[in-house]
Amino acid sequence: MSKRKILLAEDDFTMVSLLTTLLKMEGYDVVSLNADDDVLAGVRAHQPDALILDVHLFSQSGLDILQKLREAEDTSGVRVLMSSGANVREECMNTGADGFLLKPYMPDDLFKLLRQVIAA
Repeated sequence: MSKRKILLAEDDFTMVSLLTTLLKMEGYDVVSLNADDDVLAGVRAHQPDALILDVHLFSQSGLDILQKLREAEDTSGVRVLMSSGANVREECMNTGADGFLLKPYMPDDLFKLLRQVIAA
């Protein structure tokens, strides 16, 4: 079985580095986008098993990105795990997220939710 691919859209460079290391240790293939990259284009180019998307990127809203992903026929099925330091779980889930993690979170919580999101 090939490695599951995770795409990261996060504006905190330390968080990107940490998540990349942790996810690779768990056996995932990890691709990270720059915070101002076109996330839809990234999803289309990399076709990840899941996208970990920060709610607040430098110049973009993760919720707006999520809405665009859900509206586009070719990206509507991508599994999206949202994360934020603010408790916006309900807003994320209502917009179409498959899961939500409130920062800071423990790696085990991420891995558990990621497995659930990918398996769904």
